[in-house]
Amino acid sequence: MIDFEKLELNKEAYRLDYLLAKPFSYLVIDQFCMEDKINQLYDEMPDITTKSRDYVFAANKFEKSKIKTISPIFEQLYLDLLSDKFKDFLCYITNEDVFVDESFHGGGIHQGKKDSFLDMHLDFNYHPLHANWYRNLNLLLYLNKDWKPEDGGHLKIEDLRSGEKKEIGIPFNRMVIQKTRKYTLHGYGKINFPEGKFRTSIASYAYTKHKNLIEKPRTTDWHPGDNEPLKKFLASIYDPAVKIKNKLFGSSTAKN
Repeated sequence: MIDFEKLELNKEAYRLDYLLAKPFSYLVIDQFCMEDKINQLYDEMPDITTKSRDYVFAANKFEKSKIKTISPIFEQLYLDLLSDKFKDFLCYITNEDVFVDESFHGGGIHQGKKDSFLDMHLDFNYHPLHANWYRNLNLLLYLNKDWKPEDGGHLKIEDLRSGEKKEIGIPFNRMVIQKTRKYTLHGYGKINFPEGKFRTSIASYAYTKHKNLIEKPRTTDWHPGDNEPLKKFLASIYDPAVKIKNKLFGSSTAKN
């Protein structure tokens, strides 16, 4: 499914691209999967009906984490992402010891439907179910056939330290490997996709095991625009509110 031959042939260039990228480390790989396989997967893409619970900071965003049971071709992608070959590639380009979470906690298929958006944010840093798993990488495989820049939905990234920003296009069969740290903001603006088309990606996340925690564990840290005072207030109380909710009722993300 994944074109491992291509990854191996270009790993030196990919490593340099990742390590030297601005505003922070990321890598874009086009034609990430073999063409016939990814087209088959696209044809078998289900309509996702489980809506994201980020009601204020996201709109019309739907998620499904358990992709391997959808069909054999989805299982093939899942197994490739969990494979030793892919792990070795990720470790090489990042120069870090990383592994992909087999549960796809918070990941899987993400579909943005009409007028969908996702406010700028920092992801949770330590896995909610594994206290010493530090979230190191976002792995975002985009599946938007015939995507045009005017459709919107670009992956927006921003370094919280410097304010430097960048927008990355999201065409079909593009993998974006993005470092996640306490300064790596990302999100996307309101989409303008043609009728019946959705902003679609398959997200997985890579972790590093820490002997000692280097940061205070957090949930998602939202950073709405300065012209949205209500959202800014809600963002300021989001982390403690979610932690209390999870203690009382469990993680809704884990249940998906």
